[in-house]
Amino acid sequence: LPISSLLAAALVSGSLIYTSGGRGQANVAENVEGGLLDTAIAEVIRPVGKDDRIRGSASPKITIIEYSDTECPYCKVFHETMHKVMQEYGEDVAWVYRQFPIEGLHSQALEEAIATECVAKLGGNDAFWMFVDKIYEVTPSNDRLDLSLLPEFAELAGVAPDEFESCLSSGETWSEVQEDLNDTEELARWMMQNAGRNIGTPFSVVITKDESFPLPGAQPYEGIKAVLEQLLAK
Repeated sequence: LPISSLLAAALVSGSLIYTSGGRGQANVAENVEGGLLDTAIAEVIRPVGKDDRIRGSASPKITIIEYSDTECPYCKVFHETMHKVMQEYGEDVAWVYRQFPIEGLHSQALEEAIATECVAKLGGNDAFWMFVDKIYEVTPSNDRLDLSLLPEFAELAGVAPDEFESCLSSGETWSEVQEDLNDTEELARWMMQNAGRNIGTPFSVVITKDESFPLPGAQPYEGIKAVLEQLLAK
């Protein structure tokens, strides 16, 4: 079955959930102070490489890999939070964006994910981030973004609209999205086995030289800041 169908089935079975931003700082503190540090969660996903969509430090002390759905309202909130993180910690932190469109909740999310990868293919890393930023800025979330705006957003990112539309209609960047979705399947299995928890969007993995742990949900800036300060002080 296609990955998207598997994800839809997983939603029905309850192995994936839609994560709200209401978890607050407790889960972050729990991860750091005794729950899930020094685990192997980073080992179940592919290592960050040159083909990833990366913002921030080229030699980071901390890497945050975010799995996100452009039509998820909590991802929209977390996107702004991560902007604040990068403004303050961009010299020490790398923000890696990976795709987690959950079609069972957002029918437009897969097309938007493919669109972002088209922009990356045609315009590079900076164009990708400009395009993604624009989507999160404009979308009301929950499938309410006007998809006819996507070529305009691509042009703002420096990509020719006709080339963008040709790439999008061909679906040629589906394989990049699928690669990220493969990660989310592994993360879902790992979380259920090791933490007894489901995953949803946004879902992040924090990685340092010696440690890795999950960062579930749209954690508030204050909570992430506290964790980063703790990690950077080591």
